[in-house]
Amino acid sequence: MEELINVINAFQVLDFETEEAIKKYFTLERFKKNEFIIYEGKVCSKIYFIKSGAVRRFCLEDGMEVTKWIYTDSQFITSLSSFFEQKPSFESFQTSEETIVYSLSYSDEEILLEYPLFAKFHIKQLRLYLSKINEFHHSFRLMSAQKKYLFLLESFPQIIIKAKLKHVASLIGVSQETLSRIRATIT
Repeated sequence: MEELINVINAFQVLDFETEEAIKKYFTLERFKKNEFIIYEGKVCSKIYFIKSGAVRRFCLEDGMEVTKWIYTDSQFITSLSSFFEQKPSFESFQTSEETIVYSLSYSDEEILLEYPLFAKFHIKQLRLYLSKINEFHHSFRLMSAQKKYLFLLESFPQIIIKAKLKHVASLIGVSQETLSRIRATIT
């Protein structure tokens, strides 16, 4: 739980009461490799904080799985529109390895939002997250496949270490063979 508290404190310093509430409402869960955490077509009822492991976010496009991102240690994950609007998810989240998370249900999040310091953390974290997503999609879209791979290697090395080659290839929008050629020119 210390990892979660440290990440929250980095956004918003908490008081004892708020820390205790977080410890009360977040629940430790374990998932095996390749297990689904969030299913397409079902309402996402939790936010997760990855203590350890890796989780791939993907959706189906023309019958093909397209990896949208791979999350690793100390990151929050949820299907944003599904969780916040309580509507069916258009994407799936699947573990890439054994993964340990702290989860927070929708109803328990409502309770924690009554704590002013948790609410401040929530706003600060969401603002940063949305800003980074916007910036990332703008930059990443304009990069060549090789630059995308180098960007991931430099900025998110855990993705390269933990994810399957086919999922990294899907994330940057190339075939596994093309990714292998890109990797060969780099090393």
